[in-house]
Amino acid sequence: MKACLIDFGSTFTKVMIVDLLNAKVVARSKAVSTVNTDVMIGLENALNQLNLSVNSLSEGKFKYKFACSSAAGGLKMIAIGLVPELTAEAAKRAALGAGAKVLKVYSYELTLHELEEIEQYSPDIILLAGGTDGGDRKTILHNAKILAKSKLNVPIIVAGNKEASDEVERILRAGGKDVRVTENVMPELGELNIEPAKEVIREVFMERIVEAKGLGKAKELVDILMPTPAATLKAAKLLAEGTEEEEGLGEILVIEIGGATTNVYSIAEGKPTQHRTIWKGLKEPYAKRTVEGDLGVRVSAEALLSAAGRKKVMENFMSELGKTDVNIDLDKIVKELSKNVGILPSSPVEYAIDAALAKTAIEIAVERHVGSIREVFSPAGKFFIQIGKDLTEVKYVIGSGGPIVYSKNPRRILEKALFDESNPFLLKPRNATLMVDKKYVLWAMGLLSTVTPNVALKIIKDSICPV
Repeated sequence: MKACLIDFGSTFTKVMIVDLLNAKVVARSKAVSTVNTDVMIGLENALNQLNLSVNSLSEGKFKYKFACSSAAGGLKMIAIGLVPELTAEAAKRAALGAGAKVLKVYSYELTLHELEEIEQYSPDIILLAGGTDGGDRKTILHNAKILAKSKLNVPIIVAGNKEASDEVERILRAGGKDVRVTENVMPELGELNIEPAKEVIREVFMERIVEAKGLGKAKELVDILMPTPAATLKAAKLLAEGTEEEEGLGEILVIEIGGATTNVYSIAEGKPTQHRTIWKGLKEPYAKRTVEGDLGVRVSAEALLSAAGRKKVMENFMSELGKTDVNIDLDKIVKELSKNVGILPSSPVEYAIDAALAKTAIEIAVERHVGSIREVFSPAGKFFIQIGKDLTEVKYVIGSGGPIVYSKNPRRILEKALFDESNPFLLKPRNATLMVDKKYVLWAMGLLSTVTPNVALKIIKDSICPV
């Protein structure tokens, strides 16, 4: 009894075959993704490596045939809310939690210039929030009128003030828009309610985005359940919490580096651990995901170089190579990687370049994910203000994704996720055990966990190892 699990990634299409009775991965392969032409070509190439074909998927060989996708950069979304720190932030969290890639978050009343910008982004979905229930109506109604007049032809999910929802829906439908109304992401001030919006986002992914990414044919053969980041989040949560039969690891931080993005997942409460600390801002989700669309090591390599700066990447390159006198054209190399995403390292310099990009991506991504504290002085003495999650006491940091899994020294890469004494106000893990998902199974086990969580958890535990 076997399962066939597939990931249509932005760089590679991956296939994994699982023996369900023995809870083991029995075969795996990958081929360069062909999302820009026909995704079935990449799938066929990956299956051929296992002496299978696309026809094998319809011959009854597998009990389960599940797939996820982050092809073409994933599910691209624009989030719109009222106040940046409140409803706009809540909309962003709903989108990220559902596996979407948030291109930008807009607050207050949209301007015509902002509308033009949104149209240029060409998102797959728009999440429109704003106002608590019974609160501000004016802003979300204004934004609905602006969007109704736009050239956008994508689903608009309405998740704002319930007293304005009917009118917002009417305005958007009158403009010929595809509208989905769900519960408010922030019904009361400071109260998050993002699960209903996440479910609608997943439904839209199933209905529309699968076709938009050219996965229609694949959908006839396998069940495409969710975006890849959502699958990895499910796996991370399973590993942290465990099942009734199998104990979990407790609070963890998972980092997944890909060609287009770097995703960070924390399964932790994130409460203050330092004495005399006040936690401000929205309550952080226990299972939190952030996605950094400018921190990929292939498709987004040029954006990574721009975000980090040439100096940081070169420092990581030199330290990885163990030399300081190597002359390379970093800009040219990075440009080539972004154009030819299937390039794999073969020389010491190429391995050092990949490691340098991965180190840089992890360092920046984790800094953006974790919380921070600042000192405040008052007549009662010194205290601290914490914004975001305190992950200093997380026990395990787990790396996944090709640049980590296939690295010659994954520990050196993962160390960039740890607490840095030179920047003590960033709440990164202090004494965590560094581990690697050596068989690269997290995405697949997120899929499998929907039907057999115990098998999925056993396979994850078999895959992760200290480095």
